Amino acid sequence: MQREVVPWDSPEPLTGPIGVPLVDLLDRVLATGVVISGDLVIAIADVPLVRLSLNALLSSVNERVPAPWVDGGPL
Repeated sequence: MQREVVPWDSPEPLTGPIGVPLVDLLDRVLATGVVISGDLVIAIADVPLVRLSLNALLSSVNERVPAPWVDGGPL
């Protein structure tokens, strides 16, 4: 059974999977920002050997928003 992809800006009620172009999704994510966090634990016999933590903030830079630093920044 093949489903039709419903356009994300359709005026009708959504009844199936929503198709969002990658450019629109990236624009929306960068406009609002997103936080990505996760943990990866490598273990053998229930003994954790390695733990990796990932914390990232993705956001766009806007010239209209002033820098929080008085002198323009740490660089």
